[in-house]
Amino acid sequence: MLIDEVTVHFKAGAGGRGAVEFNRTKMALGPVGGSGGNGASIYLEGASDITALAYLAGRKIVQAEDGVRGHGQLTDGPDGKDVIIQVPNSTRVITVETGEAREITGIGERLLIAAGGRGGRGNYKFRSSIHTSPVKYEEGRAGEEVTLRLELRLIASIGLVGLPNAGKSSLLNQLTAAHSKVGNYPFTTLEPSLGSYYGLVIADIPGLIEGAATGKGLGVKFLKHIERTKTLFHLVSAESDDVVRDYNIIRSELGKYNPELLEKREYVFLSHSDMVDADVLKERLRQLKKVSKSVAPLSIIDDSTLKEVKKILNEIKTNEGILDA
Repeated sequence: MLIDEVTVHFKAGAGGRGAVEFNRTKMALGPVGGSGGNGASIYLEGASDITALAYLAGRKIVQAEDGVRGHGQLTDGPDGKDVIIQVPNSTRVITVETGEAREITGIGERLLIAAGGRGGRGNYKFRSSIHTSPVKYEEGRAGEEVTLRLELRLIASIGLVGLPNAGKSSLLNQLTAAHSKVGNYPFTTLEPSLGSYYGLVIADIPGLIEGAATGKGLGVKFLKHIERTKTLFHLVSAESDDVVRDYNIIRSELGKYNPELLEKREYVFLSHSDMVDADVLKERLRQLKKVSKSVAPLSIIDDSTLKEVKKILNEIKTNEGILDA
């Protein structure tokens, strides 16, 4: 299952306490207490694995190591080992307490989210000409704590949108090796699925319904994934009794969520075209062409219609400079 949102409390390590120690060797008396080690910090690191948030699923807290207390003979305590957590590239990092939002935008990019506390000084650091035998030391400082909500925003060239059972998963499976779940009941797809068409990433966005932008059905949980897609393939079932209504429902929800989604390049496909008579198909294509410039029939068992889809995909690949593997 693709985990696309988690909320976790992160606690960096505290610094170790400084030591109070004295050299008892004759002719070398004096303070020799070492400082405590620094607490471990916590970083997020961008990765290509879109399933990386699964590591944090179900975890309420991530706590880093504390620094170790200082020792005698001027020996400082070891630092805690920093924690580096990989998250998918394009993950938004939202501080729950303040609402501040940052983003991981590159593979290998690191973001410090909780700094470890500094280790306390041992008594050696407090020596002076006046205080030759100090017994003073410092406690280590506490590490930073923060509660973050991590939200994955998929980056795909093509986003497949449409009402439930419009045939999006079937098309994705036909074009790629995604193996999305397919069924003839609402919300068969309960999470986004990705596939690659010769390097072109295609995202199957779970079925939207009227009211999705305000939380109805699967709600806004998946609308956010459409924001990063460059082109929309809008599937409308030829079996619908009102294809224009179905088309407008999705367009309305996209616009309510983010008006910029309506500016994306869109191709409309009348799916399940093999399930209706030729005359019905012709009439429903005519109706859709009144509301969209680019409309074509689609059936996953009709090679001629799939050929047209692949032609469009190949043109997009060329425009984006994607080479075949």
